[in-house]
Amino acid sequence: MRPAPKSRGAAGTPAAVMSGATVGEARRAWARRLQAGGVDSPALDARILIGRALNLDHAGLAAADARPLTRPEQNAIADFAQRRLAGEPVARILGRKEFWSLDLTVGAATLLPRPETETVVEAVLAALGGAGGRAQPLHIADLGTGSGALLLALLSELPNAAGVGTDVSVAALAIARDNARRLGLQRAAFVACDMAAALGRRFDIVVSNPPYVASGDIAGLPAEVRLFDPPRALDGGADGLDCYRAIARAAPALLAPEGLIAVELGAGQAGPVAALFAAAGLAPAPPRPDLNGVPRALIARKLQQIGHVA
Repeated sequence: MRPAPKSRGAAGTPAAVMSGATVGEARRAWARRLQAGGVDSPALDARILIGRALNLDHAGLAAADARPLTRPEQNAIADFAQRRLAGEPVARILGRKEFWSLDLTVGAATLLPRPETETVVEAVLAALGGAGGRAQPLHIADLGTGSGALLLALLSELPNAAGVGTDVSVAALAIARDNARRLGLQRAAFVACDMAAALGRRFDIVVSNPPYVASGDIAGLPAEVRLFDPPRALDGGADGLDCYRAIARAAPALLAPEGLIAVELGAGQAGPVAALFAAAGLAPAPPRPDLNGVPRALIARKLQQIGHVA
């Protein structure tokens, strides 16, 4: 039998984190282990995960640097760190993710809100203009709401707006409702349906971050996405455009006169999605790029004469 490596403790735990280790020693040892495991931000991830395991914020973690860890604390830290080494994103381990400065609960049924999705919020707010536009009593629909990120971000900026989020996942809707309640955004309601299927009124603003990865490309996604995001929140069909087609078909009945629709785009999708919307009688604007320069948000407005999607 081969002896266990001297640099590790049980179950892959660094030896320095075993009996008698302090908080600071554990943080440094796990940072080294995460770095060796190929994690992009090992020191930050170790600090965040150990802070959560010990229920300490950044200042509390620093103050506790020399305190010895108990065995249950060591086990809790090791569990979090091993999950991170297996590729699970920090936000999924914590069950929380910040979006538009909102603290959102996330779960296995929800896509992790990502910074590039904030481009959709920016595009809508820019289209509304100044304070006058933002003060209107607007009605918003968020199709495929997931954690409620887009809807709740917009409601946090639009004090007189109300909205509804839809999702096929009842589990995701439960998370979105909880987020709305915690954030005091009771102007949000949630409905279980596929995209706009159960919506019977017109909306001033429709937003969506739909599944847009081509089915054949899912296997090549980073492990943090492929293994941990819900598959139906990723799979956009053979060409990635299935949900955009559904949104375009729904737009004529869904949008109020001069209403606008804003969707997140995958790389290379600005032209095809704009064409789908134009065929539905919408007037697409130039796409808005994210911080990396990728065209990420497309806004289109409803015209007076609506055509039909081919």
